[in-house]
Amino acid sequence: MLKFIKHHMETIIGIELYPIISLLIFFIFFTLLLIVVVKTKKEHITELSAMPLDEEELTIPAQQKS
Repeated sequence: MLKFIKHHMETIIGIELYPIISLLIFFIFFTLLLIVVVKTKKEHITELSAMPLDEEELTIPAQQKS
């Protein structure tokens, strides 16, 4: 089974680009994600972490009768 797959992969022209492209996408995505996390202000993270505990924002407006 592996010989069958390996043979087909060797016959495809330009197949060696796919692993390089996928590695670049992976590296660029996580590098950008790391930059965003590092540049995020501590106050903003604290505000977001306190959001689930705020009872003021949990009020649901009463449904109007039609």
